[in-house]
Amino acid sequence: MTTNAPVKVALVTGAGSGIGRSVALGLLADGFAVVLAGRRPEPLQALVTEAEAQGQQALAVPTDVRDPASVDALFATIEEVYGRLDVAFNNAGINAPAVPVDELDVSHWLNVINTNVTGVFLCARAAFGLMRRQQPQGGRIINNGSISAHTPRPFTAPYTASKHAVLGLTKALALDGRDYNIACSQIDIGNALTELSVRMTKGVRQANGQIAVEPMVDVSHVADAVRYIAALPLSANVLNMTVMATNMPFVGRG
Repeated sequence: MTTNAPVKVALVTGAGSGIGRSVALGLLADGFAVVLAGRRPEPLQALVTEAEAQGQQALAVPTDVRDPASVDALFATIEEVYGRLDVAFNNAGINAPAVPVDELDVSHWLNVINTNVTGVFLCARAAFGLMRRQQPQGGRIINNGSISAHTPRPFTAPYTASKHAVLGLTKALALDGRDYNIACSQIDIGNALTELSVRMTKGVRQANGQIAVEPMVDVSHVADAVRYIAALPLSANVLNMTVMATNMPFVGRG
């Protein structure tokens, strides 16, 4: 049974903390009903409680994006509860230890690829299918890339490879979605300040081997960027957007 769905329904993966949480709060403020996916149920439920206190509608669905059955269950719930999906923000992702590639355990490589590539593929695949079936047809898929989709940091082969793969997937989905009114975007983020990135305020290895403190950007600006893309009509798309701390060493020579 479907509910009387609001005008728009959004999915955010990795919604329990950091960028995902900030984006979810922004989409809730914009009037979306937001499905919150993540591996830890406690922060998801805390966000539901926070949303409901504001008169907003959120649904927590604990999900492991690496597991096809878990992703299938997530989208079955979305279809059962809301009957459609308008925006999917594929945000869940992880990193690996920053060590020379020959010292990296293969398990770390597989974990990054399974989460950052296969997880994005599984959720995008399911979102594409629901958006293609639903009436009115169409929707928007937004993938969380990274500036690492374009330029690596030292000792980040797994993460960099995964984000280059997401860039290719985004372009493929943008092309394949044309006939079904499905738009696909990628937001490439540089130095957003979250619980996971706060360590960077103490110094980050640079290409020349030095450790340097880098500027950070408030995560709310990332959320605002996703909100902008989500609000566009499906006749318009932001294929790629970079949101970064203005003075971080990305362009030029640092």
